[in-house]
Amino acid sequence: MKFFGKSRNRPSATWRQTTDRAFSMIDNGRYEDAGALLVRAADLEPWLSDSWYNLALLHKFRHDWEQARIAGLRAVALLDRDQDAPDWWNLGIAATALHDWPLARRAWQEYGLPVPQGDGAIEADYGSAPVRLSPQGESEVVWGRRLDPCRVEVLSIPLPSSGRRWGEVVLHDGVPNGERVTLDGDVYPVFDEIELWAPSPVPTFVVVLQAATEKDRDALERAVAAAGFAAEDWSSSVRLLCRACSEGRMVTGSGEPGDEAEFGHSTGMPGGSGEGLPPHDHGHLGRAGGVEWLAERECGIAAPTGLVRGLLDAWAAEAPDARDYRDLEEVC
Repeated sequence: MKFFGKSRNRPSATWRQTTDRAFSMIDNGRYEDAGALLVRAADLEPWLSDSWYNLALLHKFRHDWEQARIAGLRAVALLDRDQDAPDWWNLGIAATALHDWPLARRAWQEYGLPVPQGDGAIEADYGSAPVRLSPQGESEVVWGRRLDPCRVEVLSIPLPSSGRRWGEVVLHDGVPNGERVTLDGDVYPVFDEIELWAPSPVPTFVVVLQAATEKDRDALERAVAAAGFAAEDWSSSVRLLCRACSEGRMVTGSGEPGDEAEFGHSTGMPGGSGEGLPPHDHGHLGRAGGVEWLAERECGIAAPTGLVRGLLDAWAAEAPDARDYRDLEEVC
């Protein structure tokens, strides 16, 4: 990939060759070698905003947010245009990672995005969004609520392989990597997680339910939600996709948390909770019309340790002939 040529000023051939070599190294994960070359490029053309933008981008890849902020400020100081410059977007991500809220607000406003005024953390409602957890590994696309242009609060219950929990806030990149289209035709870009921004104290449990009907399953989800936490029927909300499909345009459900999660993997990778399915599965596994209901369900529950068993006992006691559970285990 190449990230230069935004400025009206024409950089030297040496600068271009050095920068091109640096991004070839980035593509191969050689960040240290790439950094040395990008520093050299900045020495060659210190007046060029692209020199500092490229350094800021490298520091973002390395999660070195202090250096990303320093280089990003140099880049925006040399810009020759006001709005829509990616320099401001990357600076906004770095400032958010550092909890530098005045700079984050300025960056989003300079980029052309409306953000609420204030001194503390940006807390707005930018709608629902799918985010890809662990994009470099056994990735999983879950749904959440956008708090600002680069943070999502996770409202699905992630599978334990992701290492993420319900209620966590993740920092995400600004370039979409795939799309999800709801049954109503609404299109949501999928953003890749950069890192965990705020952890959740709420553990994740997995339990095997015996739910005679969908209404029995729904009753548990409502009871846990009423307590302020979440339950999700993974047997119907998780589908297994290859990486190419996960990063493409996929039809999803309503776009609500728990409606559908995706366990994306490279072809041939073990399938986690979806193991045994074919490499491509583009449909719901349990809620689609005409699919026979199976009473045994694998369910994820996000709730405190001292509360989860009581919720399950109360749910089962309401209809003992139709409801039961077993194998309750904390998994994340």
